[in-house]
Amino acid sequence: MTNLLETAVNAGNFTTLIEAAKAAQIIDTLQSLNIFTLFAPTDEAFAQLPEGTLDELLQDTAKLKKIISYHIAFGDVRSDDLVQIQEAETLEGSVLAIESANGGFKVNDANILQTDILADNGVIHVIDAVLIPAMVAGH
Repeated sequence: MTNLLETAVNAGNFTTLIEAAKAAQIIDTLQSLNIFTLFAPTDEAFAQLPEGTLDELLQDTAKLKKIISYHIAFGDVRSDDLVQIQEAETLEGSVLAIESANGGFKVNDANILQTDILADNGVIHVIDAVLIPAMVAGH
C-alpha cells in the first residue's frame, strides 16, 4: 500500500488538494507514520469555491494551513466508524460534524462520495465540497 499522499496522487482527482497541501506545508503530515483520516475534496469541489478564493488562499499560507488541516482527522476512521460517531477532531483543532443518513454520510455540509480508500497511514474519504473551519469563515 501507499501513504495518504501517494494514494491521493494515484487517485488522480485530488490535484488541487495536493497543490494546496504543498503550499500549506502539511505534505509531510500526509506522508508521516501517524495515522490520519483525510476528508479529501475533489478537484471539482475546489472548483466550486468562489472565483479567486483558491488563488487568494494559496497566497495566505496560514489560512490555507488551517483549511487543509481541517480536512484531516486523527486516527483511522472508516465507514463503519462513521456510523457510530457524530464528530471527529481535526488536526486544525476544531471538530467536524459527522452525519449518517439515507445510507450515506455527510461531514459538515459536504457529502461523502466514496469511503474507505485505504493507505498505509490511514484512510481517505472523498467529499464533494471544501470544508471551511468556522474560525476562518468568520462566524
